[in-house]
Amino acid sequence: MAYQDLQQAAEVRRSIYALNKNLPVSNEEITKIVEHAVLHTPSSFNSQSTRVVVAFGAEHEKVWGFVEDALRAIVPADKFEPTAQKLVMFKAAAATILFFEDQDVVKGLQEQFPSYAENFPVWADHANAMTQYALWTTLAAAGVGANLQHYNPLPDAAIAKEYGLPESWKLRAQMVIGGIAAPAGEKQFAPLDERLKVVGA
Repeated sequence: MAYQDLQQAAEVRRSIYALNKNLPVSNEEITKIVEHAVLHTPSSFNSQSTRVVVAFGAEHEKVWGFVEDALRAIVPADKFEPTAQKLVMFKAAAATILFFEDQDVVKGLQEQFPSYAENFPVWADHANAMTQYALWTTLAAAGVGANLQHYNPLPDAAIAKEYGLPESWKLRAQMVIGGIAAPAGEKQFAPLDERLKVVGA
């Protein structure tokens, strides 16, 4: 495997918001991609605390129904239209991948290694983010569009109840995926010399 293949996949990975239900690969293939990311993404102390739920079809739309219900409870009706338009866009996609962190695992490590206790929640989020990136990049290489949302904690309780999830699972992000209806726009980059320093070379 050439490292350029990984770099090319990283460049293809973009936030795609115009999605439809026409996935270029099967639900089974999507599931295998998710399984690979969950298995092979590293985590501090090999904690393996990241948890994932994949919701296809009607279950995907149900997830966004929970988000809508939670938002309607806090957003005034006369200001809800922009939010409603976003939710329609998310529901138009094919599936949602929900990312969680198991707080029981995190707390267990805090108790086992008290000197690092304050770091374990941060490290857990690092592992979760790496899982998101590994999965997102692989999906992009498969021609699947995706965008990442963070409506937690608003729908957390409803989602946990619907799918029988343990109380220890803390929702961290929602990845909306589907067929690409329209590509992402041109990406703007901040100057590298403001973001990178190389010493000793």
